[in-house]
Amino acid sequence: MFIKVCGLKTKEQIDKAIEYGYDAIGVVTYPKSKRYCDPKDAIELANYAKGRIKTFVVGMTAEDVKEAADFFDYTQIYEVIQVPNLALSSKEPPPKDLNYDYFFYDASIGSGVFEEFPDWVKEIACEIILSGGLNKDNICAVIRDLKPFGIDISSGVEKEGVKDIEMMREFITIARNCQ
Repeated sequence: MFIKVCGLKTKEQIDKAIEYGYDAIGVVTYPKSKRYCDPKDAIELANYAKGRIKTFVVGMTAEDVKEAADFFDYTQIYEVIQVPNLALSSKEPPPKDLNYDYFFYDASIGSGVFEEFPDWVKEIACEIILSGGLNKDNICAVIRDLKPFGIDISSGVEKEGVKDIEMMREFITIARNCQ
């Protein structure tokens, strides 16, 4: 299973994501996010992680990520627009005429609030990365019920709005061992 941790802001967090076995990291350049990372700092983090783990620059629109996108492996946005290496995030089914590398289902639109998954998600779960309100307490039920291609965690591994290294370790250990 593909597991991404999003909202990273430090090299130490990247090192721990790699050490713990995450498949990818996300760095947010959406200015209104509490996980916002200045594009200059985001580029530094992308260069630091390059070749060691898959990297996603994350924003609401292509405009949010434009300064840093070329330095990341993938561009994760909520805007339905064709960009290179697109990782589309949406609470709607993916458009059939859009080329994307990954599709993230996120009903919370980045707010981290968990919602039940609509039937269409269940029908294509093997192609989807689920996000939005996941945490150590609900992840096994989600994995068992939907059997998704992947999962994306952010607020579920934070204390007081900051990534917590121990919570990152605990989450991936639980997620990798769900049966």
